[in-house]
Amino acid sequence: QEQDEFPILCETCLGENPFVRMAKIPWGQACKICEKPFTCYRWKPGGRARYKKTQLCRSCAKTKNVCQTCVLDLQYGLPVQVRDTALEQHEREGMPVTQVNREYLQEVAEHSLDAEDASQSYHKFTRASLLLQRLQRRAPYYKRNAPHICSFFVKGTCNRGKSCPFRHEMPKTGELANQNIKDRYYGQNDPVAKKMMRLAKERTTPLVPPPDKTIRTLWVGGLDSKTSEMDVRQNFMSFGELASVRVIGAKNCAFVTFSTRSSAESAATKLQTGLSINGSRCKLAWGKKQGKRKREESKSSKGPPGMGAMPPGMGPSPAAVPPPP
Repeated sequence: QEQDEFPILCETCLGENPFVRMAKIPWGQACKICEKPFTCYRWKPGGRARYKKTQLCRSCAKTKNVCQTCVLDLQYGLPVQVRDTALEQHEREGMPVTQVNREYLQEVAEHSLDAEDASQSYHKFTRASLLLQRLQRRAPYYKRNAPHICSFFVKGTCNRGKSCPFRHEMPKTGELANQNIKDRYYGQNDPVAKKMMRLAKERTTPLVPPPDKTIRTLWVGGLDSKTSEMDVRQNFMSFGELASVRVIGAKNCAFVTFSTRSSAESAATKLQTGLSINGSRCKLAWGKKQGKRKREESKSSKGPPGMGAMPPGMGPSPAAVPPPP
């Protein structure tokens, strides 16, 4: 049955050319995870790309919802370790390590696929993860299909020049040089995932609450023009009782006021890494005190039309005004 089906591949591995010619090898390779033979495919995703082939069988790829070649998540384009870290425990799909349990899970997965009930837990998200929305790759990354490094160039003996089909550059060393396909599949000790999580943590600036304990308002920016008050309430009502929600459509922002300061701090802490409302990534900040904002607006409204507020001492003095005729 697997011989007649197309492989499970991501858009990056397929390449930018819509017409791809593949070589099909029935039962030509053993799966890197379950070690069972499967029908593998080999193709070239582009003119200046290297040949690629499938590394996993369809059952293992569907169990983890990953590409059969690059072992990255099909929905977000992220490593398995990054995806599983951002998901809740009940939304993860564990893959056993022992051979006996792997074979049992393979049989269960194959029976579920035959019964057309192959929807895994990765497709049953109760709520989109904010970390996944911030880290997901939204466009294909075709540089990953670049040719391998020319070994003769590394030795200094390559005489092909520009006609060489391989890359003429020195190999990079470091933590990313040693990658294991099983670690990437199980989501353990993946150097690429560790680097992405470390960079995401460094780029996250903490949202410091103001010292004034009476401020219970959060500012939400970057809203869509069609966002309603109910859409904003649905994203904040889980953190506590809301006193008021004011949406300003002209400025694409909203002000959310909680009944208690602790609820506002909880919402700011959990939503500071990324907030999405109706598919739009929004910004979050603490609001200003009502009296302070009114004073700033009144200062900017003083003075002649078209001018800002006049500094003290710059207005006309009574002695300088000429007497009436």
